[in-house]
Amino acid sequence: MASQSAKQAAPKLRYLSAWFCPYAHRATIALEHHADLVSYEWVEALGWEQRNDKNNVTGTGKEWWYHWKADELTRSNPSGLVPTLIPLDEDGEPNEEKSVYESLITIDYIDALANAEEQQRLVPSDPYLAAKCRYWADKVNRECCSPYYGVLVRTDEEERMENFNKLVSGLKAFSREIEKNGDGKTFLGGDRLSNTDISLMPWAFRYYIFEHYRGEEYAIPYDEPELHAYKEWFDNVFSLESVKRTLPDKDRYLEHIGKYADSSARSKVANAVRRGVSAHEIEDDKDTY
Repeated sequence: MASQSAKQAAPKLRYLSAWFCPYAHRATIALEHHADLVSYEWVEALGWEQRNDKNNVTGTGKEWWYHWKADELTRSNPSGLVPTLIPLDEDGEPNEEKSVYESLITIDYIDALANAEEQQRLVPSDPYLAAKCRYWADKVNRECCSPYYGVLVRTDEEERMENFNKLVSGLKAFSREIEKNGDGKTFLGGDRLSNTDISLMPWAFRYYIFEHYRGEEYAIPYDEPELHAYKEWFDNVFSLESVKRTLPDKDRYLEHIGKYADSSARSKVANAVRRGVSAHEIEDDKDTY
């Protein structure tokens, strides 16, 4: 537990977020993990409006859903994406010139601000372990998170299953790695969270939507021996109190993600996947909406 003086000196952030966004969820988990050392003000800065798809851009012939963005989000982040963190000065005024964005980077930033004791650090102080965690955080982002949108947005059944199989293969690689690291409860072992765990957790929590929208063949095969360590990891990290208080309501999220499941969503991620690249390969000039 941090001392009272530490709490009084805690860095303060204005946190531009969106309740439904798994990328922002990464920053939320990091902030709640360091809740005694970093304070923040949540700003719901990204949302959806329903508009007529007059030009049938989505290919569904339906109305499509369009993001609205808070003015401070477009000012402080050139891509206009969440999560975006804006530090507050001593007078409580936001310094938008020092805003920090990109979800994996925000985890590192929050962790550096917290300056916690070693066991609570999300990025280890040991250079090798830090490098290893960053490598795996990026790997699970590409292999276990990006394919999530391919399962949802792509309309060809073969392409959907290809993305699902890639995702499961990524989970098996992650499962093998955590099995090597010790007790398998977290990537680093024990109850110590890392940026690697947080990279995957928002999507791991959301995989339940596959079976609803794509059928039983898209259920994560937790019973396969190669995923036993992953299942133990899953049960452990989502039992942590600091994590449980970040989780969105499942029914509410299930309704929200239907925009992606019927391919009518218009977002940078959905547009990137619709044009045939991975979610982590978005380009501002090509995937605008």
